[in-house]
Amino acid sequence: MIQVRRGTIDDLPQVYNLIKELAEYEKAPNEVTNTLLEMERDGFGENAIYKFFVAEGEEGVVGIALYYTAYSTWKGRMLFLEDLVVTERLRRTGIGKKLFNAVAQEAKETGARRFRWQVLEWNEPAIAFYKSIGAELDEEWINCTMSEEQIHRYNA
Repeated sequence: MIQVRRGTIDDLPQVYNLIKELAEYEKAPNEVTNTLLEMERDGFGENAIYKFFVAEGEEGVVGIALYYTAYSTWKGRMLFLEDLVVTERLRRTGIGKKLFNAVAQEAKETGARRFRWQVLEWNEPAIAFYKSIGAELDEEWINCTMSEEQIHRYNA
């Protein structure tokens, strides 16, 4: 039996392992530079900037949905789902939907006017799920990113 609940600081080691599992799945294992210490500070410190739900079974945490509050100049408060991860052997069992539902409910309860997330173009099972719930898959906007190195090199 899988139960979804709010994540706690004690969950972070298992959460971190799922993050590394996701990086392996996305063929980018060396891209994870975040640390447990940073996750503890950023999620549970004085200026916490993210929250998460976990899916927990007899063996511990088997899924996470990490999100944060953002702000739209046009719409106001929005929730951004950064990552939804279910351990590989339990994918397509409904755990991801339970985690997604928890974040969607959080968006409702916090008065978010928008709920956003991203999906890789090759992740067909996720895309099919998002289409099935009526989500808009926007092909108009281009994601822009600067790496830590690019941020430091940038001359404002």
